[in-house]
Amino acid sequence: MEFTQYVFYFFASVLVFAAFMVITIRNPVKAALFLVLAFFSAAGLWMLLEAEFLAIVLVLVYVGAVMVLFLFVVMMLDINLARLREGFGEYLPVGGIVAVLMVIEMALILSDGFGAGRMLVPHPADYSNTRELGRVLYTVYAYPFEIAGAILLTAIVAAISLTMRRRPNTKYQNPAEQVRVQSSERVRLVKMKSEKKV
Repeated sequence: MEFTQYVFYFFASVLVFAAFMVITIRNPVKAALFLVLAFFSAAGLWMLLEAEFLAIVLVLVYVGAVMVLFLFVVMMLDINLARLREGFGEYLPVGGIVAVLMVIEMALILSDGFGAGRMLVPHPADYSNTRELGRVLYTVYAYPFEIAGAILLTAIVAAISLTMRRRPNTKYQNPAEQVRVQSSERVRLVKMKSEKKV
C-alpha cells in the first residue's frame, strides 16, 4: 500500500469514529465538538481527492461559522436531556437497519471490483478545481442550484418567523414613539435648593 492509502484510512477511521460519537454521546456540547472533528476529517479526505476548494470551504463555513453558532446555541439553551432520551428505544431498530445498510454500501464501494479503473487522473499544472466546480455548478446543475437556494431561503424565513414571538417580560423599543418625542420630553430640569454647610 502507498502512503496516501494509509492517510486515507486514517482520516476515514477518524471520520467514522467521530460520526459514531456524534450520534451516541449524551452531552450535546461534546457531540458538537465531535462533529467539528468529523468535518476536519472530511476536509482531509477532500484534500486527498484534490478538491482543495471544497475542503477549505468546509472548514471555513461549517467549522468556523455554523459549528460555533451551534455551540453557542447549545450552551445558552437549557436543554432537558431526559426529554430528549425518551424516544430513543422506539427508533433504535430503524436506526440499526439504516446503519447496517450504510455499512453494506460502504463495503461494496470499497471492494476491489466495484471501483476498478476509476483511479485519479493526474491534471496539468494550470488545472483549477475551483474553475471546474464553478463551470459544472452553473451550467450542468444550474436549476438544482437555484432550487436549493430557494429552499434555503424558505427555511431561513420560516426559522425567523418561528422565533419572532412576543414574550411578556421582555422590553421592546418602539421607533415610532422615539421619533415623535419632543425636545421638552427628552430633558427635564429639576430645581433644587443648594445644600447648606452644617
